[in-house]
Amino acid sequence: MPIYEYRSLSDGCEHCRDRFERWQKMNEAPLTQCPECGRPCERVVSAPSIASGSGHVLKDKHFSERGFTQYRKVDKGKYEKTAGPGPDKISSD
Repeated sequence: MPIYEYRSLSDGCEHCRDRFERWQKMNEAPLTQCPECGRPCERVVSAPSIASGSGHVLKDKHFSERGFTQYRKVDKGKYEKTAGPGPDKISSD
């Protein structure tokens, strides 16, 4: 879900005086009022954040530190743990 940036069209509250961000689905209509004070606002076109390369991919260590388990498919219906807690192998047999 993208993060859209908004700005107040008048003297806004502390929330909208400068720009503020809002998580919204792409098919949602843009906000027309500040969610805090109700004053008019508009969506601002801003530069997108783009991740390139593999630096944005979580490393095995990060999964473990955050309590997640990651598995790798080794055969049809068979998986081996690569990181985190949980069983070492999962099989549909």
